[in-house]
Amino acid sequence: MPSSQISGKAYHDATKHSYLSVQLDPNYVDASTQPSSFKVYPKFYRRVKLNLNNPVHAFISLTSAITLEKVYKDGPLKLRVNPSAGALYPTEVYVQVRGIEGIVNGIYHLEVENNCLTLIYELIDDGLESYIIPGKSINGFIFLISCVYYRSSWKYQNRSIRYCFLDSGHHLGAIAASAYLYNRDIQLIFDFDKLTLNFDLGFENKELIVACAVSGEVQDKKIRRLRLKVPFVCGTDYFEANQFIEDAYQATTLEKSRQQKLEYPQFDFDRDKFYQTVWDRRSIRRFRKEAISQEDYLYVVQQLQQSIPTENYEEIEIYSVVHRVEGMTPGLYKGTHLVKTGNFSEKTGYLCINQAIARDGAVTLFFVSDYLNYQTAMQIAGFLGQRLYLTSNYLGIQCSGIGAYYDDETQELLETNKDVLYGMVIGI
Repeated sequence: MPSSQISGKAYHDATKHSYLSVQLDPNYVDASTQPSSFKVYPKFYRRVKLNLNNPVHAFISLTSAITLEKVYKDGPLKLRVNPSAGALYPTEVYVQVRGIEGIVNGIYHLEVENNCLTLIYELIDDGLESYIIPGKSINGFIFLISCVYYRSSWKYQNRSIRYCFLDSGHHLGAIAASAYLYNRDIQLIFDFDKLTLNFDLGFENKELIVACAVSGEVQDKKIRRLRLKVPFVCGTDYFEANQFIEDAYQATTLEKSRQQKLEYPQFDFDRDKFYQTVWDRRSIRRFRKEAISQEDYLYVVQQLQQSIPTENYEEIEIYSVVHRVEGMTPGLYKGTHLVKTGNFSEKTGYLCINQAIARDGAVTLFFVSDYLNYQTAMQIAGFLGQRLYLTSNYLGIQCSGIGAYYDDETQELLETNKDVLYGMVIGI
């Protein structure tokens, strides 16, 4: 059967973990063979060094900035504003700039390692709008997210299709956080002609476009397709194809998402404190088994319920396994509704592949969905994950994403037949 006729759910099911599957394939890798995690164009390309004293430059830079560098025996690890499964960072960002003073109209690659924009295509009467919002022109920015999937599949094999989509959602969340700090509205777009755009950007099978975020003034104006094909540069120093991932991408790209009315969230974070939170955000590796306040927990839930600025939408239901929240009965909650009481901390630790953080945190959360478009649903789960990171860290609560869990057994605990897309844990 052609991949385009297989549903996203089939690819999700094919990447499920179980106790047996994890024992049979513990998935060890040689760290010295890790592919490069930064894409860099040849030195003769024109570049714009991003100046953090310039609000436009700072807005772009903060969407992807390196925030901490750790040195290990295998080399430095550069952590960024967006978390990534295994710190492998498969996502790349391209920015189309139009009508912005001081920057040539063009499509740029955001070169994270060197904090600069690399001009890869100069615009005339063409642009990304033709593929994304035909008949419109954007004076401002179009952020395009792609996945260099081999950075993830090198370690996680077929299951990395999940992590690529989740990482993309987190990166969109980082873009949204920067937009909030610099007083810009953004709209997320998931349904557009990704396959044609992949071809015209020359990505071959080595890089896959997954989403975009638009920020600027929308005008009624016909923009034509890119008049030239963009020269290809590989995002890793070597590459091994994975047909499963490429088929899953193709099939889920052709699925249509559910639709909703575009609404913007209304946050009231203190901007200085939130800015510092973006820079300081980390994934916790150990909790002290301490309780968080009910007030803080309910504030986190409230922020998760805020609108997601997109017309292409898949509803994500959030189940919370409350272990240690002052004034709340331990048990399974859906939103703020108590489904069943009980101390499930040992159970959630087991379900999350025996990870202590899922046992020792204050709350373990699971994101589930009955989706039409798997790719969109996973990215929205990642987007909400980034919101959870920043909201909890803003309150001084630690957070970590959990992409590995026993899928079917987790569904049993939650008493749902909907797919579990993501796990997260918060606590102190």
